[in-house]
Amino acid sequence: GWTYWIGILFACMAELTAVSNYVQYWLPGLPAWLIEVSVLGLLTLLNLTAAKLFGETEFWFAMIKIIAIISLVVTGIIMVAANAKTPVGHASLSNFTGSFSLLPKGKYAFFTAFPMVFFSFAGIEFVTITIGEAKNPKKVIKKAVNETLLRILLFYIATLAVIMCVIPWGKITSGTSPFVQVFKIAGFNAVASVFNFVVLTAAASSLNSGIFSAGRHFFQLAEEAPKDSFLKKHFAKISANGVPAAGIVISVALMLIAPIMSFSSTAIEVFGTVAGATSDMYILVYVLALLAHRKYRESSDFIAAGFKMPFYKLSSPLTIAFFLVIFFSLFFIPADVFGASLAASWALLFGGWCWLSEKH
Repeated sequence: GWTYWIGILFACMAELTAVSNYVQYWLPGLPAWLIEVSVLGLLTLLNLTAAKLFGETEFWFAMIKIIAIISLVVTGIIMVAANAKTPVGHASLSNFTGSFSLLPKGKYAFFTAFPMVFFSFAGIEFVTITIGEAKNPKKVIKKAVNETLLRILLFYIATLAVIMCVIPWGKITSGTSPFVQVFKIAGFNAVASVFNFVVLTAAASSLNSGIFSAGRHFFQLAEEAPKDSFLKKHFAKISANGVPAAGIVISVALMLIAPIMSFSSTAIEVFGTVAGATSDMYILVYVLALLAHRKYRESSDFIAAGFKMPFYKLSSPLTIAFFLVIFFSLFFIPADVFGASLAASWALLFGGWCWLSEKH
């Protein structure tokens, strides 16, 4: 629980830094710390007001991203239908169906792509954190989780297919977003500015979700603390608005480290390293969650009418094995070795301390 909460804080600080960079695209003279404090203050007020307002904000953030994706898909389909000329040939289905090759970049590239994909989808479980504030969680949360997975698959696969129809995958350059490349080929020259706005809302959305999640996780940790502890007395509370205000405030207060660090380039480098390690720690948290789930299924607390993992006796160990493979693969990627080592050290030292504390 503590590791997950700390991971959320670092993720939020990273998103906050990204938000300031995107805003400086239009306002280069504005100090990063001022942007970060202003955005953090605004999103904190939204989260302290009511869960409903958080939901409304996320709806509009998501709508902007969805409009951008649908626009790309429609533009790509029109270009393919018109066999539009591109700098690398013509937009055509043959770009997608041709040049098939198993492991075209080699086994190493295939193997090391898994961590990148994993971290791209880390945090998807945030949708379940709303379970405590949903009117009908049994129906709503199950529907939300299933639809989230289906929509990601739909938008992700459709977008990739369209991009590769317009530009053969071997011709896509890494220096520019494939979205930007497709729209520029289509003749939308203002696309850089438009997509800067899209990624700005995406980063703000991620930050908003992180604040929501961090506050509730800290509240949960306070709830589980000993009865007369400082944590239990001061943070295991729900405000009149129905939100864990104390948990949100302490989480946001720690996120203010990001604007403070913006004054030092050395601090930013250290932060980048630690933030990378916290991402690696998420894998270990997921493994622990699955192990806890197995214990829960075997305990007297198990509720058969809840959300059951299908064929958990098989699917659970397979998922654990997959996460561990992802984690150990980091040690074969030079750029990730240090972060993975930090994550492993944290798990052993902090995990060992937690285990000893429980024993005594």
